[in-house]
Amino acid sequence: MEFAEESVGGGAEEEEAPQVISEVEKSRIGIMRAVVEREDPSAKDVDDFMIRRFLRARNLDVEKASKLFLKYLSWRRSFIPNGAISASEIPNDLAQQKLFMQGLDKMGRPIVVGYGARHNPSKGSLEEFKRFVVYSLDKICSRMPGGQEKFVCIADLEGWGYKSSDVRGYLAALSILQDCYPERLGKLFLIHVPYIFMTAWKMVYPFIDPKTKKKIVFVENKKLRTTLLEDIDESQLPDAYGGRLPLVPIEDC
Repeated sequence: MEFAEESVGGGAEEEEAPQVISEVEKSRIGIMRAVVEREDPSAKDVDDFMIRRFLRARNLDVEKASKLFLKYLSWRRSFIPNGAISASEIPNDLAQQKLFMQGLDKMGRPIVVGYGARHNPSKGSLEEFKRFVVYSLDKICSRMPGGQEKFVCIADLEGWGYKSSDVRGYLAALSILQDCYPERLGKLFLIHVPYIFMTAWKMVYPFIDPKTKKKIVFVENKKLRTTLLEDIDESQLPDAYGGRLPLVPIEDC
């Protein structure tokens, strides 16, 4: 696998209109809703857009999407029995100040910035990190503007080294993102990537599903600002990358 500026998937994914539900999707949503509500009555509480995200994650295959969705409902009840993760449950991860939000990209998607070198798996536990991932994704989703379903992430790996390497944590986060928050990630920019990161990347890469791979872009340092400005207006770009907006810690969002 070569390090390159191009999208891992070989090209940008075609973005689907968030609030436009096609006739085919309407039909599949109706069928899937009947299936999942019969198996789990709590499915009645979710809207059609959530059902559609699971369908899109499985290429509108009702059987596969229903299985994934029912698994998600069961997972959420067991992993988040109180309905939400509180900051008091993830003190070590929050103390590392590694995840921020600020601004919107040109498509109106919230911008999330993560600093990989600040992650220290020796402080805390895998279970706490998984709770931190869920806490963060719930925060991000709650901040979605009306009519938007996805977010953009800038993963800054400057200074990343083996102290920050956490393949188990990366795989756990990937599983949560893909299986429990499908079709939420719009694009992931990997920036300031040190060569040694590719060792961990090669272990994680086989577990990334094809749809997610198309959303990942490695950015060359010399093209960082121009690449980000293609998707993000300067007025919305975080000040850490030459924009105007200060980063806000995820817990303050």
